[in-house]
Amino acid sequence: MSAPGDISEVMALDRLVHEPARLLILAVLSGAKLVEFGFLEQVSGLSKGNLSSHMSKLEAGGLIEVKKSFRGKRPLTELCITPAGRRALATYRRQLATVMEGIPASAATTKRRRDE
Repeated sequence: MSAPGDISEVMALDRLVHEPARLLILAVLSGAKLVEFGFLEQVSGLSKGNLSSHMSKLEAGGLIEVKKSFRGKRPLTELCITPAGRRALATYRRQLATVMEGIPASAATTKRRRDE
């Protein structure tokens, strides 16, 4: 393992997971068995096109599975995180914690703590 503050830790973060919209998608999916596209659109605040684009990247990377079916006559798109997606999210979380541990507290933060 590299020394705290080593820039290589930042560069080692999984870029597929690190992008904020994709991280949000994975975080939501990690807490549910199956999530409907409309719900994900609502909680993420992403447009249909933007959400679909990020979903495609995560699906191509094997991190999520997209299931398309019909509810009555209406199309239904559901998503779930894959075991590989859960592993990638867990790895990302550990790596990010390591990166954050290596960032020194600013002088202002340190001063504020002393004043409290």
